[in-house]
Amino acid sequence: MKAFPISDRIYALHADVKTEDLFEGIWPIPDGVSLNSYLVKGDKIALIDLVRDWGGATAALESELSQAGVKLADVDYLVLNHLEPDHTGWLAEYRRLNPKVQIISTAKGVELVKSFYKVTEGLRAVKTGDELDLGSGLVLKFFETPNVHWPETMMSYEPSTGTLFSCDGFGSFGMLGDRIFDDQFSAEEHRRLEAESLRYYANIVASFGLFVRKAVEKLAGLELKVVAPSHGIVWRRDPMAIVGRYLKYAGWLEGGRDKEVCVVWGSMYGNTERGLKAVLAGLEDEGMPYVMHRVPNQDVSYILADAYRCEGILVAMPTYEYKMFPPMAYALDIFERKHVWGRSALRIGSWGWIGGAKKEYEEAIAPLKWNCLESVEWAGGAGPETLELLRERGRELARRVREAK
Repeated sequence: MKAFPISDRIYALHADVKTEDLFEGIWPIPDGVSLNSYLVKGDKIALIDLVRDWGGATAALESELSQAGVKLADVDYLVLNHLEPDHTGWLAEYRRLNPKVQIISTAKGVELVKSFYKVTEGLRAVKTGDELDLGSGLVLKFFETPNVHWPETMMSYEPSTGTLFSCDGFGSFGMLGDRIFDDQFSAEEHRRLEAESLRYYANIVASFGLFVRKAVEKLAGLELKVVAPSHGIVWRRDPMAIVGRYLKYAGWLEGGRDKEVCVVWGSMYGNTERGLKAVLAGLEDEGMPYVMHRVPNQDVSYILADAYRCEGILVAMPTYEYKMFPPMAYALDIFERKHVWGRSALRIGSWGWIGGAKKEYEEAIAPLKWNCLESVEWAGGAGPETLELLRERGRELARRVREAK
């Protein structure tokens, strides 16, 4: 990889990580993920955000620093916008290689440096409004943006170039290769990467939509010419595109979602699946689009992205040993954790010797405040009357989705 100049004195240091690891130990990244650090060269040198020793990222960082004429030991300031280990995992080793470097973070970030890495010297806490003058006209201004997505998070801004170093804010899954800027990708590539930015947001940031909006409000007075996150594309042609995208995602907490139904289904022996087909026919009667996800065949990471953007949720699952089908119970738990609130919803499913899923399901979705149609359950295979009822429920769900605000 190479160092990518953002300006004559600011560089993006980029590593692509291709791994079988799950991001945060949960989320699949079959297309990998990028790790971006940034070099700012004034009279003093700042490195913004670090990496972990993951997929060759540390070697890439050292190589790209060298390409920009900087050695690891030359860095005067290490700015840590966010302390999650994908951005700081190499910190203890780096501090041994460069014992003079001053580490800058928020007060909560400084405490995490101490607890995570047992580094206690050369730490400086900053708050919103503080500045770091690097000389030669380069200044870093700091803005606390708590809970985007950890409590210690901040963003850094360089006003002469209008560059916002946003760490996990405005990030995305996916490797980038030998291009990192938004103007280097085709429209088709942007569509693919947009899907990965939605999945990243739904998986990583969705619980904190209110704080995303507060962060954008705090940054409103800044002239943004470049948005430089620590995962994904660096936005220089249209930096407000990714900001607007994140605001749209955050707004879905309250409404304005896509008029579409996210179908999440599982079936043991085909009885629930046959009932589901009747509901889908009802959706089609009303011209309502839908997207299908089967559990446990598809990872909840992808289900979550569609559930987050869609107004409608259709849950189809059988009773399993008096309770919910276990993969569906997991998916609904993730929905609650990631605030998939206020959807128009329907649940259907078959049972064998006895029911029981309905009670557990209703308890699970109570915190989500879904606008639910009456569930439909049946024993064994659904008969003609049940199938007609299911088709009508599909029509009703479509109308409710269409009317939602």
